[in-house]
Amino acid sequence: QVQLVESGGGLVQAGDSLRLSCAASGRTFSRYTMAWFRQAPGKGREFVATISGSGGTTYYAGSVKGRCTISRDNAKNTVYLQMSNLKPEDTAVYYCASGNGATTTPVTYDYWGQGTQVTVSS
Repeated sequence: QVQLVESGGGLVQAGDSLRLSCAASGRTFSRYTMAWFRQAPGKGREFVATISGSGGTTYYAGSVKGRCTISRDNAKNTVYLQMSNLKPEDTAVYYCASGNGATTTPVTYDYWGQGTQVTVSS
């Protein structure tokens, strides 16, 4: 049974930084692409960043590029999203996902975490 458990969300002020973590279990972590998506109230799920199994390739949404860094520790079966200079429009539930291809489309990821809330006040 594959499980993804996010942590690290919270309430921060604009300009602050935050690091999200996602601990994975149930299959060989390093074989799979990992990604972060987010969903704001009333909106669809939005791609944030993805990282290849080895960690050698990353890709970011334009809205977060330069402010976010995705990384992974395959020894700890954990993927991270370091976010800096947070803005109120970054407020959303953040989800990690695991899949076979490095895409920006949610349907291509077969396992998801339960999400962690990030709220950025102005």
